[in-house]
Amino acid sequence: MMLLLWGSAVISAVVDNIPYVATMAPVVDQLVSNGPFIGQNGLWWALLLGADLGGNATAIGASANVVVTGVAKRSGHLISFGEFTRYGAVVAGVTLLIATPYLLLRY
Repeated sequence: MMLLLWGSAVISAVVDNIPYVATMAPVVDQLVSNGPFIGQNGLWWALLLGADLGGNATAIGASANVVVTGVAKRSGHLISFGEFTRYGAVVAGVTLLIATPYLLLRY
C-alpha cells in the first residue's frame, strides 16, 4: 500500500495524474479482485491519494496546475517550472506525510 501511495505520487509528479490513474485502475482492480490483495480497499485509496497529492509537486503533475500557470502568465506573473516545483514539492510532501499514517491506521 505504501509503495502504491508513494510510487503514485512520484509518477504523478512527472505524468499528468488523470492518464496515470486511468492506466493504473485496471491494475489495482486486478489486485483487489483476484490477486494477493483480495478485498483490500486501502489500495484504491493509496492510488487515489498518491496520484492526487503527488500531482501537486510540479506544474505538469495535474491539469489544474497547467491552467494556473497559464492564467498567471497571461496576467503578467510568470511562474517558472522550478519555482512551482520548489513550493509544490513541499506541499506534496507534507500532505503525503499526513496521508501515510492515515492509510496505515485506517487499512
